Amino acid sequence: MATKKIAVVGGGMTGLTAAYYLKQKIKEQQLPYEVTLIEAGHRVGGKIQTVRKNGFIMERGPDSFLERKTPAVKLVTQLGLTDQLVRNSTGQAHVLVRDTLYEIPSGTFMGIPVWESALTETHIISETGKERIQEELSLQKSKPMIDQSLGHFLRQRLGDELIENLIEPLLSGIYSSDIDKMSLMATFPQFFKLEQEYGSLIKGLRKTLPQDQASTGKKKGQFLSFENGLETIVEALFQKLGNDTCILGKPVKHIIHQDGAYHLELEKNEVREADAILMTVPHHHLPSIFKADSLFAPFMDIPVTSVANVVLAFDQSAIQYDQDGTGFVVSRNSDFRITACTWTDKKWPTTTPNGKVLLRAYVGKPSDQKIVHLADDEIVKIVLKDLAKVMNLAASPEFTMVTRWKQAMPQYTVGHVETVKMVRNEMKAQLPGVFIAGSSFEGVGIPDCIQQGEQAADDVLQFLASSYRK
Repeated sequence: MATKKIAVVGGGMTGLTAAYYLKQKIKEQQLPYEVTLIEAGHRVGGKIQTVRKNGFIMERGPDSFLERKTPAVKLVTQLGLTDQLVRNSTGQAHVLVRDTLYEIPSGTFMGIPVWESALTETHIISETGKERIQEELSLQKSKPMIDQSLGHFLRQRLGDELIENLIEPLLSGIYSSDIDKMSLMATFPQFFKLEQEYGSLIKGLRKTLPQDQASTGKKKGQFLSFENGLETIVEALFQKLGNDTCILGKPVKHIIHQDGAYHLELEKNEVREADAILMTVPHHHLPSIFKADSLFAPFMDIPVTSVANVVLAFDQSAIQYDQDGTGFVVSRNSDFRITACTWTDKKWPTTTPNGKVLLRAYVGKPSDQKIVHLADDEIVKIVLKDLAKVMNLAASPEFTMVTRWKQAMPQYTVGHVETVKMVRNEMKAQLPGVFIAGSSFEGVGIPDCIQQGEQAADDVLQFLASSYRK
């Protein structure tokens, strides 16, 4: 039986996970398959990048993953990394509305009040706004539809004020997107399902939400990272795969289907053959890689945005902020260019030496893309100006680190799920054995990418098994 070749293109979290699970299952089932991961850059891990400097542990990309999304915990366990996990410290989270920091009320989930008492004491919402929210309990459920914007759905249920002052900065921040353009069914389909089943979003959350899910101030942290930074999981996966599996620094320029196999053209006319391919690269690269196949053209209509984050390290004497918490998000009603700020030394105490303060601020909302392209010192100046409105900065930071992610944030706009489904259906007929997965398609978080990687590994193996039977 001839050896079948599998190519995984893209070495981010999805690609690494897929290659890892492929190798594990091939070994367990003693299959005659060979896996190669091909990454354009000179490192793997995608947006997960940890910088260790002067006793600080700093992240250029995500800083953690959500524990309740089990695919990440499962992978960490398999890699033998559970003893290196650390949990985020908790404190009162905040939202900045019109230059004022407010505590995010207890008894809310993603800004949605689960209990009637949740908004009683807060001044984030006016009395009129609170009355409008109460009306949600008696509204008729919406008519079924294929998709709609997340903002439209929530505004219809809860009114504008709660959305703009609390929900939007929390939910839009996850996707670096505009809540009024985000696809409900691609981002939070559970909201629609709860409303349809219980006749009310709030009633549905009350019935189904575990008691510890609604925010209640200080509680057990829900996010996990590693003592030595999030890149620990990337390093472990790379070690498991080995240098013989990974080809780095060689972008795939073109792929064609010829003589019963796929031919992957790399730099300097190097060609690799594969019987099955998993593409985990961003969606907007696919049309140029598969030039002869117009089926990927719809992906050019999926927007992408750019973001940047700024790490700032201070001596403790140089900064004062008394809030007990881990940071704040910024509402669209505030005259700020930053979208959020993490008080990293409070959220992740193991990242920061004693006597120091570590902050990370974020810029690049959809309506302010120009800021990402400014020089480092200009971005830092803007960030410090915004932070000075919220906390007392008595001295300049000891050092800063600016990271840009250009054209890196896929926008799940209305119709996203249907577009991806349509393309995948056409791929089965036109490109059998080619699969797509990653943050462009079914979730941008680390657990989502891990889940997609494992599922894609199963899909590839199922395809190869069926081709053998034929």
